[in-house]
Amino acid sequence: MNKLILMGRLLKDPEIRYTQGDNQTAVAHFGIAVDRRFARGDKTADFFNNCVAFGKQAEFVERYLKQGTKILLTGRLQNDNYTNKDGQMVYRDSIYVEEIEFAESKNAASANNNAPAAAPDPTAAAGDGFMNIPDGIDDELPFN
Repeated sequence: MNKLILMGRLLKDPEIRYTQGDNQTAVAHFGIAVDRRFARGDKTADFFNNCVAFGKQAEFVERYLKQGTKILLTGRLQNDNYTNKDGQMVYRDSIYVEEIEFAESKNAASANNNAPAAAPDPTAAAGDGFMNIPDGIDDELPFN
């Protein structure tokens, strides 16, 4: 099984291209910074520069995402090795996006618009990022 789940912020505005021919398909290339959750000491992130989305996912990226947007994506890791014009083998891994969605609200995104992405403090409380469940809803839940 080859499945990735990543949450992070776009490094820069995505690059969008369209394939040639009768059935043009959108292709989006972008990178994300993913905070290390349990980093000790200095806050650090991993940078994944080779994310690729096709079709409807690429159109979503083109329409709604920009530098700094926090996203959640699922996809697969794939080797894109090739021989360059000098005859040398180039080794590269790419993340092929299968699903992508926003990982924060529009208000939170606008509040963080100019602020650099900071790694979360692993000792801090989780916060209130979850929806409150109203009283008396237990009777309506199918898995009680």
